[in-house]
Amino acid sequence: MIDSLYIAWKYIRFYRLRSLILVTCVALIAILPLSLQLLLEESEQQLLSRAETTPLVIGAKGSSLDLVMSSLYFSNEVPMPITARTAEEVTATGLAIAIPLHTRFHARGFPIVGTTLEYFDFRSLQVANGRPLVMLGECVLGARVAAELELGPGDSLVSSPETVFDLAGIYPLKMKIVGVLEENHTPDDTAVFVDMKTAWVIEGLGHGHEDVTKTSDDSVIIDRTESNVTANAKLMQYTEISAENRDEFHFHGDTSSYPLTAVLAVQESVRSGTILRGRYLEDPAYQIVQPRGVIDGLLANIFQIKDVIDGVILIVGLATLLAIMLVFTLSIRLRARELDTIFRLGCNRSTSAQLLISEILMIGFMSGVLVIAALLVVDYYASDLVRLLIIR
Repeated sequence: MIDSLYIAWKYIRFYRLRSLILVTCVALIAILPLSLQLLLEESEQQLLSRAETTPLVIGAKGSSLDLVMSSLYFSNEVPMPITARTAEEVTATGLAIAIPLHTRFHARGFPIVGTTLEYFDFRSLQVANGRPLVMLGECVLGARVAAELELGPGDSLVSSPETVFDLAGIYPLKMKIVGVLEENHTPDDTAVFVDMKTAWVIEGLGHGHEDVTKTSDDSVIIDRTESNVTANAKLMQYTEISAENRDEFHFHGDTSSYPLTAVLAVQESVRSGTILRGRYLEDPAYQIVQPRGVIDGLLANIFQIKDVIDGVILIVGLATLLAIMLVFTLSIRLRARELDTIFRLGCNRSTSAQLLISEILMIGFMSGVLVIAALLVVDYYASDLVRLLIIR
């Protein structure tokens, strides 16, 4: 048998291209469904673990899936805004702790999450390097953000404008990084955290101006008297909040009317959660959802799609196997003289069969090695692939 394997190996090496094609085809038949299964298991684990630890989410009427995906996984789909008054009303009921969220903006491709310090306690997030949020204009990075951008405490990060030409005058904000969170293998690792007021500054609801009594640029002055200075629209809006200008930043109007994307309601008990849900049943503007139920529905749809994909892969795999069998059959016919020579040299028919079986086994073995290597790579990057392909 060892001699047969040796000859089969020499034959495979001689016909490198044909052997490589066969190995790749056989490997792909196994790689596709097994990789899909790995990714689905990882997505189920990520989605459910996050949903199970989040009792209730309050948001605007609309897609409950968009609301949950935006609030729990910081996806790109941002639901309609609600007001900050919603969080105040939930807290006033005494039924739950309200944690406001603002997830509209991004910084270099990573979501900016405006929230309060209660969020860090709720998610058990610890600062690994630096300190927590304290002042306006500061941010704390998730572990993955800090690693990929190679940033840390003392550096700065600029928010990304929603459009290239922002006619509303909402300028990117240069935020000071004061801390980096410990890695906890959740979407929090890929988020940039700021306080609510900083998020509102990014949205253009809070801003600071130059001290017009001290400016040397006469082009911004409309009128100047001993008691009053009137400036025009050219007056600079700060894009960085520092110790020198922090007192100049202010908000217009009632901040309770400012926007949030959602409110996480951490219920005191199952009973209090049920009472709170009942208060929103007939509300025409708001909805309250249980993330676990929403994610269960999403996973059911995903696995239905998987069944269809598995069927397609099965059909393609059978077609590929038939094609491989055809290749081997034609190969045997083309090698008829070679096999006849082996027989004339004194080898019996079983030796020829051994050579062919050895070739098939070696191709199968190499395909198996390729499958294992591919699955190890998929398993290593499964978390990132799930966030890229499913949770986004």
